[in-house]
Amino acid sequence: MTPPAIIPDALVLLDYIGIAVFAVSGALLAAEKKQTLVTFIFFAVVTGIGGGTMRDLLIGAPVFWVHTNATLLICIGAALGVWTLSRKAIADRALLWFDAIGLAAYATYGASKALTFGVAPVPAFAMGVMTACVGGIIRDVLANEPSILMRPELYVTAAALASGLFVGLSLAGAPPTLAALVAGLAGFSLRGAAIARGLSLPAYNR
Repeated sequence: MTPPAIIPDALVLLDYIGIAVFAVSGALLAAEKKQTLVTFIFFAVVTGIGGGTMRDLLIGAPVFWVHTNATLLICIGAALGVWTLSRKAIADRALLWFDAIGLAAYATYGASKALTFGVAPVPAFAMGVMTACVGGIIRDVLANEPSILMRPELYVTAAALASGLFVGLSLAGAPPTLAALVAGLAGFSLRGAAIARGLSLPAYNR
């Protein structure tokens, strides 16, 4: 399969959005735990780069943050931004909503990057889901929080929707920017509905 002709600037923007909002979500968890500034930065960095790092290692791409200053600076800036806010300025569910934005952006970007590196469609779909979920999982484990995967409302499903839509639309010949927009909005909408209304899949009960 010939990889889709992705617009580089659009992909870079999507990548930076995912990094920034996941970094903010990591810093917000550090704020909830009343940690030091160093911990704020550490959580922001680990959450911002975790999923993308695993994706790049698996698809044989250069690890995206190693050869540029921008990625870590974005994470540090996100941590400093959250650090300067008072607790009253941080909405009670801000962590969930920032995580939802990052989930949609990174699921879409992860799938698109995998396709550009010649990964087959089904593994590319899996790479999108992994890119979106791994950073949040690492964040929760380090903070000794119940993993977001174990919460009842839809999470991985929203990432799968965004990633799968991007891969499907790309294979159907949709313009990459349009495919990314549709996929990202769909993933965010599903995750947002899950946060607002507690949507979940049936649990195993046998």
